[in-house]
Amino acid sequence: MKRIPREKAMAYELNKDAPPALRVKLGESFVVETEDAASGLLRSPDRLPIPEHRPTMKFTPHKSNPVGGPIYVEGVEAGDLLVVNIERIVPDTQGFTAVRPGAGPLGDSYSWREATTAYTHIIQHLPGPSGTTRDGTAVFNERFQWPLRPFVGTIGVAPEREVETSVIGQGPWGGNLDCQDMREGVKAFLNCYNDGGLLYVGDVHGSQGDTEFTGTANETRAEVTLSCDVVKRKRIPFPRLETRESLIALYSDKPLEAAVEAAIRGLMDWLVADYGVPRRDAYLLMSVHPDLRVHVYQMARIGRLMFTAGAEFPKRALGWNVKPSIAASKPMP
Repeated sequence: MKRIPREKAMAYELNKDAPPALRVKLGESFVVETEDAASGLLRSPDRLPIPEHRPTMKFTPHKSNPVGGPIYVEGVEAGDLLVVNIERIVPDTQGFTAVRPGAGPLGDSYSWREATTAYTHIIQHLPGPSGTTRDGTAVFNERFQWPLRPFVGTIGVAPEREVETSVIGQGPWGGNLDCQDMREGVKAFLNCYNDGGLLYVGDVHGSQGDTEFTGTANETRAEVTLSCDVVKRKRIPFPRLETRESLIALYSDKPLEAAVEAAIRGLMDWLVADYGVPRRDAYLLMSVHPDLRVHVYQMARIGRLMFTAGAEFPKRALGWNVKPSIAASKPMP
């Protein structure tokens, strides 16, 4: 199986002019060995998140969230919709979270001074029933443990003109979304602006709470297995996800209510265009259907990074007399 080794998955820009790191065919599975968001520089508690230990932070914007790519997908053209099948995510045996002085919502709070000084915390990842960390356990300390829920934090294609960074870049082409539903068994839909799609993937999280409040989740290395399909000549407002159970429309914006409203509008458009729901029904369902859910995936204070919200609607609520999803040509792994 083709792969991008970890030492080659260290790009910090989503650049259309970079030579392809990998070329794959439609439907062909491939692997990206991703590095953690700190470029592998915080692997022990004594490695504090300070410039002396993270020289990548001296850049503006700083170099974080390294990604593997670009991945050139044969048969994909500018103007198409790239379908990325997330087949498998195997996190490393450890992750980290950290406190960077002056960063995050606490700033230099006096009452929370223990949580505002430089600190690195290592989270152990234990194997699960599969014998791997795909379904393992995160061990924060003796008191706090939980099931790992790995997902891809940064995923996107190279934009048409500008070069965006992997840490604060976001747009209809994807980027640093930190969406914890970007997990195994999910299809991600991304607009393409260049032939081959030019996909970039990285920044895996072993787990994350809604909003990623501190700005740093359970950051980890991982081995990610993907494959790609294509929907020809289609555009969507912002990346979308299809899980086994539901449809999720994403959006990134500030203030938060702008992201939420745009995500819900995107979901309404999806129901109308691909599932034949009448426009007025799609609008009213957003208020009356009890299974409509709104997620706040990312609300971190990092430069010009926008807040990412998602509007989710269950497939079963669409009933049986609907046309199949645009992604129904390939079954979920």
